[in-house]
Parts: sequence; C-alpha cells; structure tokens
Amino acid sequence: MATMDEMEEELKCPVCGSFYREPIILPCSHNICLACARNILVQTPDAESPQSSRASGSGVSDYDYLDLDKMSLYSEADSGYGSYGGFVSAPTTPCQKSPNGVRVFPPSVPQPPPQHHLLQHPGSLPPIPRNSCITCPQCHRSLILDERGLRGFAKNRVLEGVVDRYQQSKAAALKCQLCEKSPKEATVMCEQCDVFYCDSCRLRCHPPRGPLAKHRLVPPAQGRISRRASPRKISTCTEHELENLSMYCVQCKMPVCYQCLEEGKHGTHEVKALGAMWKLHKGQLSQALTGLSDRATEAKEFLVQLRNMVQHIQENGVEFEACLVAQCDALIEALNRRKAQLLSRVNKEHEHKLMVVRDQISHCTVKLRQTTGLMEYCLEVIKENDPSGFLQISDALIRRVHMTESQWGKGTLTPRMTSDFDLTLDSGPLLQTIHQLDFVQMKVAWFTFDPVSAHPDIIFSNNNLTVTCSSYDDRVVLGSAAFSRGVHYWEMTVDRYDNHPDPTFGVARGDVLKDVMLGKDDKAWAMYVDNNRSWFMHNNSHTNRTDGGISKGATIGVLLDFTRGLLIFLINDEQQGPVAFEGLEGNYYPAISLNRNVQVTLHTGLPIPDFYTPGEADPNGSVC
Repeated sequence: MATMDEMEEELKCPVCGSFYREPIILPCSHNICLACARNILVQTPDAESPQSSRASGSGVSDYDYLDLDKMSLYSEADSGYGSYGGFVSAPTTPCQKSPNGVRVFPPSVPQPPPQHHLLQHPGSLPPIPRNSCITCPQCHRSLILDERGLRGFAKNRVLEGVVDRYQQSKAAALKCQLCEKSPKEATVMCEQCDVFYCDSCRLRCHPPRGPLAKHRLVPPAQGRISRRASPRKISTCTEHELENLSMYCVQCKMPVCYQCLEEGKHGTHEVKALGAMWKLHKGQLSQALTGLSDRATEAKEFLVQLRNMVQHIQENGVEFEACLVAQCDALIEALNRRKAQLLSRVNKEHEHKLMVVRDQISHCTVKLRQTTGLMEYCLEVIKENDPSGFLQISDALIRRVHMTESQWGKGTLTPRMTSDFDLTLDSGPLLQTIHQLDFVQMKVAWFTFDPVSAHPDIIFSNNNLTVTCSSYDDRVVLGSAAFSRGVHYWEMTVDRYDNHPDPTFGVARGDVLKDVMLGKDDKAWAMYVDNNRSWFMHNNSHTNRTDGGISKGATIGVLLDFTRGLLIFLINDEQQGPVAFEGLEGNYYPAISLNRNVQVTLHTGLPIPDFYTPGEADPNGSVC
C-alpha cells in the first residue's frame, strides 16, 4: 500500500524546494509559491514586450508565450538545425538549480531569497515593475504580466489544502485535554464533544453508554484535521473580485462568474454548472487513476521479477565460472594463460548483466515512486470539496495521469537483460589450436564511451556510460569499440533535455571532426533530433525529415547491420523514418554529439530488436 510520503515531491515548490506557501497556478498548469514567483520576475525592455505578448492569469487562451530561450533560432533550408541564444534578460548568466533540482532562470538583478514567513497579502505587495516577465521554472515557458501582476494568477487552494493535510499528518502527537497534571498522549477525539481523550480519561469521562454511545470517536490526527476543516469556501473571480465563481466555461476550461458572461468575454462560449463539471472531472480523474493504478501494480510485480533476476544471474555466474575453471584446469599448463583471459570475459559479462538489471531496477523504482506520488496527490485532490479550486487543476492532473500512464508503455516493463549466459566453451579442439580457443557464442557486444578520443569539453560519469558537455556548442564522443562485421544494437536514454537542443546519434570513422555536429563532415552517418522531428545527416546533407522528437526519458536506438550494410534508428522502440543509410563497409565507432543542455546514458550488450529479421530492404526503405 502506498504511503503519503511518496507524494511529498508533488507538494514542493520547484524554486525554493520547500512545501508550497500560497501557491499560484501559471497558465502552463504548473504551480509556484507567490513569493518565489515574485523573486524570479524579470523586467524586459519595452522593445521586447509588445502589447500583443502581454498576459494575465485569466486563462490559457489569453497567453502568447515568449520563446525567450530561442530568440536566435534559424533554419537551413528547413533542416531543423538551429542556434539558440540565451535568456534575453540575462544573456551571460547560466540558469541555476533550485534545491529540488529544477533549473531556474535567475533575474537580471539579484533578488533576496524567499521570505515566506514575512509574506504579505498580495494586495499589499509593492507594485510589479512595468514589462515584468516570468518564466515557468519547470517548462521554461515565458510570458509578460499585465497590469494586475501576480494577482492575475489564480490561487491553488486545492494544493494548499493538500499541503496542510500532509503537514498535519506529520505533526507531533496530541495530548489529552482532561488530564489534570501531566497530560498523556491522546488516543481518540470525540467529534461531537470536540475533545481529545487518553484511554483512562475516555473511560472515566466519556463512557460508551447512554447518549455518549452515539458519539463518533476518531484517531487524534483525523480529529485535528476535521477540527481545522472549514465549510466549503466560496471562490471569487480574479477578474471581478466581488463576484463568486458559479459557472464553468467549457471552451476556456476555467470557472467564471456571471459578470464574465455579461461582459462578453465568455458570452458566446459554452458554459455549464460548476457543480456538474466538478463531479464530471472528479469522475474522469478517478477513471484515469484506475489505469495508472494498474500500471503501478504491474511495475511492482516487474520489480520483483528484476530482483529475482539478480539472484539468478549471480547463481548462474557462479556456476558458469566453476565449469569454466574445471574445463581450463583439465587442459593443464597449456591452457593457463588462456584461462585467465576467458575468466575475465565471463566476469565482465556477469558484472555487465548485473549492472544493466540494477540500473533498470533503479530507473523503474524512481518512476514508480513518481507514479505513486502522483496517484496519492490526485486522490487527495479528489477529496477536496471546492469545485472551482478543483476545476482549476483537474484538466492538468488528468493530462498528467494519462501521460504518466503512457510512460509505462511498450518495453518499459520488459527486462533489458536475460539471466542466461550465452557463452559455451568448446573444449574439443586439439592442443595446437589452443591459442584460438574462444567462446563459440557471444550474441552481444558491450562498450562504453571513450574518454581518450573524445573532445575535451565532454564530461564523463557512471563508469564512462553517461556523458554531457560543458560547452553550448556541439561536441563529439565515440564509443570504445569499433565494429566491422555482424549485427549490433545499442541504446541511449536521455537523462536531461533542456531548451530543446538537437543531439545527434550515429556512427563515425575514428578521424571524425570532434568540434562540430556529428554528420557535418564525410566521416559520420547520423540522425539529429529535437523535441518535434528528426533528420538524417552525412557530409552536411540533411535528408528524410520525420515527425516525432525526444524529451527527457526518451530512448534512442541504433541498429548497425554489416551483413546488409544498413544503419537504422529507433526512438522509444519504434523505427524513426526509413532505413537511414545503406552500403556501409569498413570500421565504424558508435558516436554522438551533444551540448551542455543534454545528458545521455549508454546501454550496450542488448539483443537485436524483435522487429528486425534477416532479409533485404524493400523499395520503401522499411526492413523486411
């Protein structure tokens, strides 16, 4: 059973890393503390903020976002290759990280840290400077505030209530209110008497008989919350502060008041009763949670499977090592030198399998924790009895639940590694062939990124399996192994993806240029991809634009088949475009190029994807 602890990250501000205080809802549906929002405001020049780009907190449809992190985007014959400038108000200041790891654009003038305990009512805050701009710290979408400033954003009372309940559940034990000297810890609260009792005082002062037998006794923590609970709040319109929110605009997806309808802003839109839409969206969220709950259950079972695989791999590894030692010892001294080499390879295979499975356990555990946390948060939101507050966030929560469920899609709950060792020692050859002794099967190859040949700006970690870059320019890193025959497949997962860059994946000769995007010269064959689409590139020629991009968590697969001379790319287990390149011969290294906005982790030793079978490429470029 999931605990409320797993929901805690859902309740923390992406800027200050603390529990939300007076959270407001940005038009992108993300939340931020009111004080933190004021702290990251940036004042932009008049020339950068035309009236058409001004925005308020009245609804998503009112917003024209500013792509301030893409001011200098350009295209080469619609190739998709772009150059990205910095944030317009602070071009020389890199983005910072908040306490919980979210990257935040700082204001151009240093601001004091959030002082939640000194926070005043929004109406008494100093005026917002003209042409103030705020950038969401989670999705980096930016907008210019209107004359209302931060008061134009709706307050997320539902989130505030969930935070309050969560903090109350963590509070210290309550004391009995009837103990005469040293109060004992309370064990129950009577909802009718509104009194906390210890066991002895309850038996003495509140016996379960007579009229008191009908009183409802609840645990102290629940009693504290019910004591603090207030009747349903009547929400007021942010546009017309004296009017209550009583209707729901279906087109704008927001609660509205009668004055909003009379003034014409929503007059031609379809509106429905607030209570009816509240119940409808609660039902939709509950239904969406059912599917997500199924995925979470499958993920828990999958984790059990992976942990069992660890044990099996260890047992099989020990068994295989024992067999190998026995076979090598039987060949006496002539085999001793070769035996050490073979043991080394078995150990590496053993450790690699363990590393792959443990890495998958770690990733699945994190994703499951995030999923469970979202589920708990949604369940708490459903408990809210504030229709307008609920409807302000319900659409975003429903989308998040569906998106999170989709992330448990094809291949997510499939082991990347088998527990069997595909190594068979042939001990039958004659003594004169002992120096050619090798495993007759080795279905997969494994390798790492190569720090020796990489550009100096490449940053390595995780035993050279994870790379990023210190430069805003594209830099190239190769794999540690070159291939010239056979069929090989490897994958890279995107650990970090900021500001929509276009990393490049493929293969290259050893003398490829390292200080430009992969595929700019004639020594590399590659696919570069942004958040929307991809292209193939060789010798600076861009071909086969294909819809479908990447984001954080995406998996890029590279399939290199020397038996047919083909190079094929995959994104999230689906082939991306047609066969990328044909006629490949010679030695090729796995290769990527990336800048500081991207971090990827390499996964090797993988089996060939199931969709790929021996055969010829058809005229349309797909694999038969």
